Amino acid sequence: MKVILQQDVKGQGKKGQLIEASDGYARNFLLPRKLAVAATPEALNTMKQQEKAKRAQEAAERAAALETAEKLKALMVKIPAKAGAGGRLFGSVTSKEVSEALKAQHGVDIAKTKLVLDEPIKSFGTYQLKCKLGYEVTGTVNVVVCEA
Repeated sequence: MKVILQQDVKGQGKKGQLIEASDGYARNFLLPRKLAVAATPEALNTMKQQEKAKRAQEAAERAAALETAEKLKALMVKIPAKAGAGGRLFGSVTSKEVSEALKAQHGVDIAKTKLVLDEPIKSFGTYQLKCKLGYEVTGTVNVVVCEA
């Protein structure tokens, strides 16, 4: 019996997948627990429409990520920090501070988890941070740490 999975089922497949299951397994386990629906022409058409909508949404999100990456190239984020002798900062500049400064200064909202800092910024200067925007798109954020 062909069924379309409504949820991930261990050993069978992922949500939205069309699988061939034995009649007993489908009737006695998958269908009563609403883990799957029978693969009727109507259900197959619905599945195809959902896949098409999902692909369109992913394409739109990828385009938005590329647009954000282009926007980030031109931006320079200034972060004021207090420092002691020799230009060493009290504490460090974290990805959270960079994210908040981006939003405050330029209106670009990027989660702190998407910013990649190899090690915390502990001195004045100019830095380039990688930003993972998803869909294999990365951007570069230019950060200037200056004296407060």
